[in-house]
Parts: sequence; structure tokens; C-alpha cells
Amino acid sequence: MNIGITGTGSYIPPVITKNEDFLEHHFLDTNGTHFEHDNQVIIEKFQAITGIAERRYAPSELKTSDIGYLASEKAIEDAGIDREEIDYIIFAHNFGDLTPGKIQGDTLPSLATRVKHLLQIKNPKCVAYDMIFGCPGWIEGVIQASAFIKSGLAKKCLVIGGETLSRVIDEHDRDSMIYSDGAGAVILEANAASGEILANASETHANKEAYYLFFDKTYKNEGCPETRYIKMHGRKIYEFACTHVPRAMKECLDSSGTHIDEVRKIFIHQANEKMDEAIIKRFYRLYGKQVPEDIMPMSIHKLGNSSVATVPTLYDLVKNGQLDKHEVNPGDVVIFASVGAGMNINAVVYKI
Repeated sequence: MNIGITGTGSYIPPVITKNEDFLEHHFLDTNGTHFEHDNQVIIEKFQAITGIAERRYAPSELKTSDIGYLASEKAIEDAGIDREEIDYIIFAHNFGDLTPGKIQGDTLPSLATRVKHLLQIKNPKCVAYDMIFGCPGWIEGVIQASAFIKSGLAKKCLVIGGETLSRVIDEHDRDSMIYSDGAGAVILEANAASGEILANASETHANKEAYYLFFDKTYKNEGCPETRYIKMHGRKIYEFACTHVPRAMKECLDSSGTHIDEVRKIFIHQANEKMDEAIIKRFYRLYGKQVPEDIMPMSIHKLGNSSVATVPTLYDLVKNGQLDKHEVNPGDVVIFASVGAGMNINAVVYKI
């Protein structure tokens, strides 16, 4: 049975925040002290490492479930299916629906249930649930949807990745410049006219790596102690990703029976440009190869890191010819890969 992506959709928020918009921020070190360099230097170093020049934030009236719904409508339209025939809705996120100014995420009911409600799907056998798996959540949702279809439990699945990270960032943390908002969605179907998942691989590393990403208080000592923000050990994540992700990608590709030279694009989680480049370089080194030109589309420069939304959004942009120098065509073999909180890693080899 070939299981293919028959429709894609994404929501790119309209609010653009550029690096220069952070010039007046009061960035603090982890102990609450000021950095010796001014913000201009901090921002220049940040862009040199991450590649991010600007990022997108969702308007305050839209929550994560709302933008997930908007991406889903596009995916359903693109697939040309009857929404009442969707068997599963899987929504990958990490923080639920976030309201600016409030200290709690809202996951009751689940975001997937909220999307089903917004889509006005009446069929009670359309099962909706959320996936909490860090940044690799959307890919893991695709893997689970594929398993449902392969087992006969489903024929059509909607898999969404959405996040509004702009609402869980500490304005005094320079890492806050990384995060952004967005949503992407796909329809997976059994026996699709084109498209086939060839292989997948997933890992969870939960020993010393478990808390490389975590929730903690603001770096400003007099800040509200009850409010928690997304925090990370950036250097440890970088080293972990560069060591483990290339191996997982190789395992996945080898199990697919596909030769490395057949891979046309690698859609990797948009976390950090330098880190992604290092991962791809090490991946090809495992095969004794040089990295092909234009193998890795990147959207991070303009869209930032929207966690679970980066891979489906990136794929939708390339599929629809909206990213310069990049395109995909029927028969192309591509790899989806991600790494994030958990620490979790996964990959899918997909033939378009």
C-alpha cells in the first residue's frame, strides 16, 4: 500500500518582526546581569549563527488552533477530499492555545478537537487528538497517521503542526529572537495516485538530554516568578543534533532502499542555519559524499523557528513554487527530518 500526501496547506502570519526591532530590548544573561556587548553586536552575532533576519508573529486575535485550522482548510482544498471522510486529525504542538498576557496554555479541549469543530466535521468517527513531541511533532504525526492507514484503521488523515511561540518567550532572553509562529498541514491518504512514504525512524533520548529544552522563569530578577518561558541549552542542543540526527537520517534512508544520490531535497526543521548545515554535511559525510547544491531549502531567514510548523510549512512553500531556487516534482525522493524537546529525533523518506 502506498501512503501519500495528497494535499498541503500553510498559514504564514502577517506580522513581521525584524532583527532591528530588538535593538531596544534589555537582554540579560542567565544570572540576570547585562551583557558586555550592546544589542547591535548581540543581534549581528545572532543572525550570523541562526540565519534569522526576521520572523512572523500571529495577530493577537488568532490562537494556535485557529492558524492550524486555516492551514487545514488549504490542505483539504488542495487534496480535493470530502472533509467528512477524514478518519484522524492529529495536531502537533507543544503549548496549546496561548492568549497574550496570560500565563497558562489552554488544551481543554484538545487543539485537534477545536480544529474539527472549526472545520464543522460532523462525523463522530473522525478521531481528533494532540501530539506533544517537541519540534519533531508534525513528522511524528505523519508517522502515526501512516501507521493507522497501513493497519486499516484509517484511509484519510489530517496532520497539523502549529505553534505561537511568540507568546512563551522571555523578552530578556536573547534566544527569544529565534522563535516565531506558524502552521502547516497535510492530508495523507491510502493508495494515493502519487506519493509514497518509503521509510521512517524515530528516537527519544531522555537521560541527560531530557531537559535541554525546558520551562523556567524570566532572566529579569524582579519579573513575575509564576510565569514560565521557553528556555534552552543552545550549545548542548547543537552538539546533540549534529551527532544524532545524521545517523537517524542515514538509518531511515538505508531502510528505504534508496541510494543517497536519489535524494532531491531534505526538509529539515528550521532551528538554526549553522546547525542545519552541519547536520546535512555530516549526513553526506556518512556516505563519503559532498553536499549537493540546493539540497536543503531554508525558510528560517524570513520565518524564524516556528517549531512543529517549520517542516510542513517549508514543504508547502517549495511544493507551490514559493521558494526561490527550489522545486519538487513527481517521483522525487525527499527526506523530512527534525530534532527537538525530549530530546526527540525523527525522519521520513518520502517519494513524491
